[in-house]
Amino acid sequence: MPRPVVAGLDGTRASFAAADWAAREALQRELPMTLVHAWSWEPVDLPVTRDEETQREAARRMLHEAAAGLEERYPDLDLTAEQPPAPAVAALLERSEDAEMLVLGTRGYGPLVGFLLGSVGLQVLGRAGGPVVMVRAAEDESDRPERRRDEVVAGLHQLTAGGEPVFAFAFAHAAAHGMRLRAVRAWSLPTVFNYSPAAMKLADESGGIEAHEKKLLHEALKPWRERYPEVEVVEHVDIGAAAEVLLTASARAGLMVVGRRGNPGRGRHLGPVAHATLHHAGCPVAVVAHD
Repeated sequence: MPRPVVAGLDGTRASFAAADWAAREALQRELPMTLVHAWSWEPVDLPVTRDEETQREAARRMLHEAAAGLEERYPDLDLTAEQPPAPAVAALLERSEDAEMLVLGTRGYGPLVGFLLGSVGLQVLGRAGGPVVMVRAAEDESDRPERRRDEVVAGLHQLTAGGEPVFAFAFAHAAAHGMRLRAVRAWSLPTVFNYSPAAMKLADESGGIEAHEKKLLHEALKPWRERYPEVEVVEHVDIGAAAEVLLTASARAGLMVVGRRGNPGRGRHLGPVAHATLHHAGCPVAVVAHD
């Protein structure tokens, strides 16, 4: 059974943009889509208090109107709308378990100001087992039609088998959209604390640290090139902080893909690279959990 593209809806402009992005992605990949608005009653401290039934009806109407709008714009979309009576984080995490990806909206005002991540988004990003794509309202393609967005930019820090989910998601997206994949790896000079004659000898024998990093990346990409021969790959290795190198390389990115380490039993959290890209990338960002 195909895994759906799941979009979380909370009534904000950013969440409607995320739902629209998710609908186009589902159509592109020929997958079903599930639109989720998690609802649980909360007393509202307003001059005119809304009771439970009033809130429930408002939520139901918002979800129905959003689904109707998507079906009107994308008549071939296989869409299901759900309103689970559960807290948002729990409902979204449950739906993400069987999803191809989970798509959420986030408020933001451009690359300099960055994304404004709400508590729900942060909790889901830190705990979801599958890919989570963050989309902001300003990223509607019609907003900036003059900009070319023909690359998937993937930050490939983890080149061992543990990082395979990042490779898999990035290559699959590039293949589905006919986009070029820019595989980015950052490196830095060893500090006095991790310097060793053996490490420097290895780097020298392989032509220098940068040449060694290029070789590592090239070798890691080989099986993915064979699996996706139609995807053009650019190997991008540069010196500097990982987030800085990634953001500099993302001028033509339609999607940025970064990894997040997950340690079941010890909690999961976003690392500094994921935080930086989420706050400053000029395109949607996919955060993919890996070992």
